[in-house]
Amino acid sequence: MTIQQATIAPVQTGSAEERRDIVQAARVVFAREGWTHTSVTDIAVECGLDEATVTHYFKDKERLLLAVLLEGAASVAASLTVIAEEHLSEITDLEKDLVELGRAWLTPLAAFPEHFAIVRHLGAEIATWPAGVVEMWRTAGPRQANRELARRLARVADQGLLSFEDPEHAAERFIQLVAGGVVQRSFHGALPLSDFERDAVIRAGVADFVRLYRPGADR
Repeated sequence: MTIQQATIAPVQTGSAEERRDIVQAARVVFAREGWTHTSVTDIAVECGLDEATVTHYFKDKERLLLAVLLEGAASVAASLTVIAEEHLSEITDLEKDLVELGRAWLTPLAAFPEHFAIVRHLGAEIATWPAGVVEMWRTAGPRQANRELARRLARVADQGLLSFEDPEHAAERFIQLVAGGVVQRSFHGALPLSDFERDAVIRAGVADFVRLYRPGADR
């Protein structure tokens, strides 16, 4: 059965608390061991339940991985939506406000460490992950966050402070220029940068972004 088919399978009845405990245990084990080296037995041991109880809620580890990733992606995207709204609702100094947005945009790396540990495993294990799971994670997480940032950058453009035709492309460029360097250098938060190094990357990225999208800029 594919991941897509698993998502439309009926939810098993039982305790909501037990189900949450299983998902949390799976998150811990996937973050620690990765997809390849995790079994349903490992997850059962982590949450202190027998394997039959785990498979009552989730037939296999594919469904567990999907539940963990989609829950984590939704939480991160929701956090970034709040951050975008807080930092772009009122602009007083464009470059300064975008630097503050860049700093805040990176806070989920520390706030959701297990989710990003699983994302780090993705790079090494992607060939073995179930078909469709990466695309579903991107849709629920990075693409959703990009859309929400785009909506708010469009409002900034409406004020005449930025100029672009495609808000989603502009949002993607902001994330690449401002947050991408920090994410790559820190290996998705595994090796946090010093405040000085982080801020240098953010400021340089914001300067590039503003230069690219300032009204009248050659593009």
